[in-house]
Amino acid sequence: MPLISEFFGIKIYMYWKENMPAHFHAEYAGSTVIVDIANGVVLKGAFPLRQLKLVLAWCELHADELMVNWKSAMEHGEIAQIEPLR
Repeated sequence: MPLISEFFGIKIYMYWKENMPAHFHAEYAGSTVIVDIANGVVLKGAFPLRQLKLVLAWCELHADELMVNWKSAMEHGEIAQIEPLR
């Protein structure tokens, strides 16, 4: 599972050949969430509110890049790194 970004202790991953809808996984201090890329909503899991806001803001900023990665991952292609929040 490729690590595609990391910021403020949050790690963002994307897997190959996963089921729809297009999404990514985020981990922080033992908590995990799965986030729908198109809608910017949590599909599964829970995060502390501050970190969740950061992840959702990052998702909104990088939605196009995330979708490119998703399409590539569905074809078992390369998954690119995405700029972290600073």
